[in-house]
Amino acid sequence: MRIRLVQERHLRNLTQKQVADILGVSEVYIRKLEKGDANPGRKTMLKLEIFYGVRDRELFPDIFKVDFDTKCIEGEMPLS
Repeated sequence: MRIRLVQERHLRNLTQKQVADILGVSEVYIRKLEKGDANPGRKTMLKLEIFYGVRDRELFPDIFKVDFDTKCIEGEMPLS
């Protein structure tokens, strides 16, 4: 669940349908975005960022999470 995305909608006392209508997308899509079942395209991400006044990295932290794999495959040299 993308908590910040849901919180911003609740702060404005809006339903998923209302947000969908304002942004010109489907209610199902908003539901999937909030649950983390779908990722937004850049255009939709920008619409949400402007609408809520919150950076995309805060609305969708899971998309921007950096995860470094520290294990090497046996026999391969690290790239450092």
